[in-house]
Amino acid sequence: MVRGRICRLSVRDVRFPTSLGGHGSDAMHTDPDYSAVYVVIETDAEDGIKGCGITFTLGKGTEVDWSREGRGAPGDSGCPQCGVGLVGQAGGKACLEVTCGHEKQMLAQGYPAYTTSCAWLGYSDDTLKQLCAQALKDGWTRFKVKVGADLQDDVRRCQIIRDMIGPEKTLALIPLGIGIATGEQCHNRVIFKQLLQAKALQFLQIDSCRLGSVNENLSVLLMAKKFEIPVCPHAGGVGLCELVQHLIIFDYISVSASLKNRMCEYVDHLHEHFEYPVMIQRASYMPPKDPGYSTEMKEESVKKHQYPDGEVWKKLLAAQEN
Repeated sequence: MVRGRICRLSVRDVRFPTSLGGHGSDAMHTDPDYSAVYVVIETDAEDGIKGCGITFTLGKGTEVDWSREGRGAPGDSGCPQCGVGLVGQAGGKACLEVTCGHEKQMLAQGYPAYTTSCAWLGYSDDTLKQLCAQALKDGWTRFKVKVGADLQDDVRRCQIIRDMIGPEKTLALIPLGIGIATGEQCHNRVIFKQLLQAKALQFLQIDSCRLGSVNENLSVLLMAKKFEIPVCPHAGGVGLCELVQHLIIFDYISVSASLKNRMCEYVDHLHEHFEYPVMIQRASYMPPKDPGYSTEMKEESVKKHQYPDGEVWKKLLAAQEN
């Protein structure tokens, strides 16, 4: 049944100046901003149904995606990385029917996550210790430390985190006995197939925006199941946690049926800009109960952070000129 025809396509360049606080900066980029090309496809359906999609970038290069998206005709966003999810009318409610033990477990306990928020490369030692202490207080037991700028400094920072969390909690990038986790930069199922066939990874990191939306992600989940490789997705950024929650819960319920050696990254940034933000309890992703792919951003946030004419960027660019 056709609910409506696509009648309008809007493309917005939305950027959040996270580099000012050292948030999100990693080994590959010295001053990135968490940014996104935000696409909304509207229909003429009576209930106002629309689709919202995100292509996540680090600021530089957003113009390329924005231009490509803008050239796309209604119904064709022009960019495979843009995951578009349908959103029902305001106030609409989703109905989640529990039919198996795995679904009940997800509703009760959630999907295990690890945190990266306390150990970005741009943080000072004092900030790192403060955020690590808060993460422990919030119940986190699995941590990741960003490395790659300087080897000796990496060792020192990892030791700070290890001393704080103790020997019983999990720290990714332990020097001994850790498998290779990769894939957040892979943009299609062919690359993942080659990595799996070559036995080049032990933990598969899909990225919900790097791959071509839901279908491409699902094909990789199925291949990972065939090769018996656990999927530990990359998240963070602009809306990546919101998107990936749907994929990991689907993987557990319908594909892998296992949580062995599985966890999903979580970064506690920018969720306040989304209409349906991700929910974390007891260091786990809780299943979303709202309709759609959780990609819809708050219009106020979009207007405020639109580049370069939004309120936030007008002030920052004026300050830079002066």
